[in-house]
This record gives sequence, structure tokens and C-alpha cells, in this order.
Amino acid sequence: MYKLAIVTVSDKGARGERVDASGPAIGEMVKSLGEVVCCLVVPDDLEKIKEALIQLSDIEKVHLILTTGGTGLSPRDNTPEATMAVIEREVPGLAEVMRMESLKKTNRAMLSRAVAGVRRQTLIINLPGSVKAVRECLDAIMPALPHGLDILTGADAECGLS
Repeated sequence: MYKLAIVTVSDKGARGERVDASGPAIGEMVKSLGEVVCCLVVPDDLEKIKEALIQLSDIEKVHLILTTGGTGLSPRDNTPEATMAVIEREVPGLAEVMRMESLKKTNRAMLSRAVAGVRRQTLIINLPGSVKAVRECLDAIMPALPHGLDILTGADAECGLS
């Protein structure tokens, strides 16, 4: 089982003006992957998001960080930039699949700037901010996550056997 972390990116949430519903929804959906060891709410601030991602990957050594929020076109949406600044390798297929599946439900999905990538032995995935969109996107990528985490952490070295 893997160590997981959820980072909600929201100015209002960080100020206590909005209750986070997406983070708990993510937590429920990823139980089969491991234990959620940390849930944070951080403001839409590039440096604060980067600090949280680095702390969770480098110090806490979580295997999977799922962010929610901050992936749109608002000037305060900084999650993809923070993620790109800290990852070592991008995993574009995850974001592509999330957008592709979301496009089946709404044309607004094409406005998502979500990214996914690897920092050391941590997979970081940006999810949208709404509970509905979080569920749709996680449904699309969940089948691939166990194998991806196994390969990333060295628990499995074979990709071509299945």
C-alpha cells in the first residue's frame, strides 16, 4: 500500500471561507491505493504550492500527491506552474486522458491546464477543483495508477507482461 497526500489549492479554503469538498471526495476514491497520510489546503500562491509539493515528496516521502483546484484560466490558478517547477519528468498521458474523458461531458474540459509528473519517487497529479470533475477524472485514471506506482517505486519492474 502507498502513502498518499491530497493538496487542495484554494485561496478561500486556505482563509477558512470555504469548506473543501473535493479533498474528501478524492480521499474516498483512492482508498484502494493506500493510506492518505496528509490533507492540506494551501492558497493559490505559486511558492506555497511548490513548498507543499516538495515537502510531501522529499521529506514526507509520499508516493502519490493529488492536487485539486487551480488548474483553470484565472490569474490566481497556479497549480500547473507549481507542479511543472518541481517535477523531474512529465507524465502527459494522465492529463490527456482526464481531459479526453471530461470532454465527453463538457466542452469546458479543454480549458483545463492540469499536468502530471514525477518528482523522485512521487507521482503528482493535478485534478480539477469541483467534486464532480474530480470524480470523473479519477474514474478515468484510477485503473492505471496501481501499475504506475508499482513501476515508479520499484515494486514491479515489468511493464510488458500484461
